[in-house]
Amino acid sequence: MDMASYIVFLLSFSSLLSVAVSRDFSIIGYSPDDLQYDSKLCLLFEKWCIENGKVYDNGLATEKNRRFQIFKENLRIIHAHNLGNHSYWLGLNKFSDMTHEEFQAKLTGLKVDKAVAMGRKDYSFFQDNQADLKAIPSSLDWRQKGAVTPVKDQGSCGGCWAFSATGSVEGINKIVTGNLISVSEQELIDCDTRMDHGCEGGLMQNAFDFIVRNRGIDSEDDYPYKGSQGPCDRSKQNSRVVTIDGYKEVAANSDNALLQAVANQPVSVAIEAAGSAFQLYAGGVFTGSCGTQVNHGVLIVGYGTDGGLDYWIVKNSWGPAWGESGYIRMQRNAGQPGGLCSINTLPSYAVKRGIPGPSPPTPPPEMCDRFSRCPSSSTCCCRFQILRFCLSWGCCGMQSAVCCSDHVHCCPADHPICKQDAGLCLKDSKNLTGVNLMVGKPATFNFPS
Repeated sequence: MDMASYIVFLLSFSSLLSVAVSRDFSIIGYSPDDLQYDSKLCLLFEKWCIENGKVYDNGLATEKNRRFQIFKENLRIIHAHNLGNHSYWLGLNKFSDMTHEEFQAKLTGLKVDKAVAMGRKDYSFFQDNQADLKAIPSSLDWRQKGAVTPVKDQGSCGGCWAFSATGSVEGINKIVTGNLISVSEQELIDCDTRMDHGCEGGLMQNAFDFIVRNRGIDSEDDYPYKGSQGPCDRSKQNSRVVTIDGYKEVAANSDNALLQAVANQPVSVAIEAAGSAFQLYAGGVFTGSCGTQVNHGVLIVGYGTDGGLDYWIVKNSWGPAWGESGYIRMQRNAGQPGGLCSINTLPSYAVKRGIPGPSPPTPPPEMCDRFSRCPSSSTCCCRFQILRFCLSWGCCGMQSAVCCSDHVHCCPADHPICKQDAGLCLKDSKNLTGVNLMVGKPATFNFPS
């Protein structure tokens, strides 16, 4: 970097810093103080390298310096965004030393074949029917129902399509049989080669076809993920731990049809994971700009509303350190047929027939007082109080939650500090990394016996 560019860089950060100092907010991964001097940025970069296991060839000092320049540019993008009035925020993550072109080349991998592009073949019964929406709950999270395995990491292999497909298979298998089994992406990477291309890309519908033809798929434990394509292990391929009967495709370009499908099970979708905002996303409801060239397969595991914004809960395959513990909340009902980032264009899900296992007994509700109750496994928080009397109760959707002083939000017990201005729950006042604030729902009136 020449002297003129360096001065412009520092001046731009100084102007942003003056605004940041006037506001009290938490930023993920750095503090405004880190931006004052280039020496502090160097220390921040070194700390980030250690935390993310980044080691550059000592014989190539120019490579480390190039990564530092990319890191600074990404930090500038993060900081400028976080100073604005947005429904989501950005932060440093393990991709912060990558250009967006590098990021897309390594971390996506969806390939839409000609057969799918020319016309989708097997529509589900989920169509754009307003009448069918009446019985659907206003929010749903399949994680809370035990139908979602922990977030996985595809690494630098373009196998997103395999992770999206296995997520759908795992979800419907749990719903039908009662057993949550993590199934093998590596089997798909190695063995599903008729139309898919391993780490070079593939498509969820092809993966479903492979599992049906193979009469099942092995478990993750038996055929673990390696992050690269190898020869198909035929003995593992013949180990059929989980089976499906087929797959269906949801009517394209319809928020309502996709909502009906997700209300029944986790659904595989294709998106365009484009733009630095997606690469550096750290939390909130994502409303960033993206296009229609789908390049990434992910899994919708639920939906809800936050601050008047409807959203999808999307499970990614970039590890738990990205986004909201590996998830992103993407705007739903974005006012465009294809949906934000074209999320409505290619939804599909695995089909498994069978008789669901017995439902567990329903636990008793949480009684706030004689006249108000909340669902089980939740916490009562007073929404409106006069003197010592609570006149209106709300329900925080977790046990032993901490009710915030604004009478609207709540935090989990392991992140008990409410930071409403940043939309975060913190572990302690010194650690600015946290989880999202939760919004309580009104309690249900209880007719006293």
